[in-house]
Amino acid sequence: MPPKRTPGSQSSDQPNILLVAIDSLLSTHMSCYGYHHRTTPHMDKFAEESVLFENTFCPYVPTTPAYASMLTGTDCFSNQVVALRHKGKLTPKVKTLPEILRKAGYNTTCVGFTGNPSSRGFSKYLDYEAWGSSVDERAPKAHNLNEVALPEIERLARSKKPWFMMLRHMDPHSPYLPPRPFDRMFYAGDEFDPKNKSMDPVREFKPFWDYFCTWMPQGVTDKDYIIAQYDGAVAYMDACIQRIFHQLEVMGILDNTIVVLNGDHGETLYDHECWFDHHGIYDVCLKVPLIIRYPKKLPMNKRVPGYNQHKDLVPTLLELAEVKSDAHFDGQSLLPMVEGEVASHDSSFYITECTWMRKHGWRTPEWKLIVALEPDFHFKPPVELYNLIEDPDEDNNLADEMPEVVEHLRGQMEAYIEKRIAESGSKNPMYHQPGWHGVEGIDYFESSQQAYDNLHIGDAAAANKLQAEAAEKAKATAEAKKAKKTAKKK
Repeated sequence: MPPKRTPGSQSSDQPNILLVAIDSLLSTHMSCYGYHHRTTPHMDKFAEESVLFENTFCPYVPTTPAYASMLTGTDCFSNQVVALRHKGKLTPKVKTLPEILRKAGYNTTCVGFTGNPSSRGFSKYLDYEAWGSSVDERAPKAHNLNEVALPEIERLARSKKPWFMMLRHMDPHSPYLPPRPFDRMFYAGDEFDPKNKSMDPVREFKPFWDYFCTWMPQGVTDKDYIIAQYDGAVAYMDACIQRIFHQLEVMGILDNTIVVLNGDHGETLYDHECWFDHHGIYDVCLKVPLIIRYPKKLPMNKRVPGYNQHKDLVPTLLELAEVKSDAHFDGQSLLPMVEGEVASHDSSFYITECTWMRKHGWRTPEWKLIVALEPDFHFKPPVELYNLIEDPDEDNNLADEMPEVVEHLRGQMEAYIEKRIAESGSKNPMYHQPGWHGVEGIDYFESSQQAYDNLHIGDAAAANKLQAEAAEKAKATAEAKKAKKTAKKK
């Protein structure tokens, strides 16, 4: 290990805060959370020096409302954000974490989150190439982030002030295009096997297929290959994050930095017909990783099983950093859970989604109720009920069989909504989202067929062109291999 060196001129006793916010990361696909593939060896080691929370939830799907809660310590009634395509700015009634920390004397930098309503308040915004491919049709997103973030850490550390930096990682968000060798690290099969029909239903889902054609191999038949690309993206991102950890250690500031790994939401891979995306309020979207390292105040290698949510992060970080604020929070510090003073925060809570479908529901440790506020493009039933103990994958809808449970949970949900409306003095934003889907001329869908016919991502012409180019390249490669083999025989 290289020798440690001083961080420069920083003299503050207050800790730095590094929030590593990872988009679309399934905790169930991380080895430190029990996944059978070792996708996160570096984060596994990091977790051994940290507190790992086993039941952290993103109650408001997807990215925009998730970060609104994560960065303000409030729920959707206070911050009024529930839609991916949130219209307007974040309400001035809530304070963001960078605003609070700037007032407390922190330098603040945001990497890869410019323009989001919840990014309000940072002193400096930096961007990086976080979407497209650039090397052999692969996308080195996390490397691109490091190229921006590492020099910025050096700059921040030269100041006498403490600093807060947020890194918004876009691995493993689609397109899943991890650089080699991560693309085949978890796959040894034939992704073009004609006998494998698992990609047929994905191909038939017209709203998404044009987008998938821009990054999935032409003629791919095996859904496990696509899942392996996701896992490869997780592993690639894990390796790149290790560079951040290493730099903090070499600079001598790792132990004086509160380092947080948190996901904004999960991902629906081949689950619930929500193909390779993050919509639907199933647990694959709601459960996220949360790991916090700060050896001055937190134990090492501790796992906390209690329930918590995004809204609990800001109060936790402020307590760890000993920063006072008069801001209102709906969340609570997680330190009492870490110290064993309380077993859990709220274990029953309101859940929402306003991405490709507009639904809300109520989750308890035993039950999940999902109620559609308008028809969805998957033609799903208007009410879904799942027993999370007997059916943790949420495959068996019991709504028709157990109407009394539906009504009981619906009553709990509606009572909670009324309570929060009264407490916050605001409307439930789920009821007031005209045009949430971005389709001109339609406020709310009246039928599933209307939603299916109007919702779409990707460009058909671009997809066809890319698929044709891929076919020509594959043909040329095959002919070159054949010619080389013939030459060898001669």
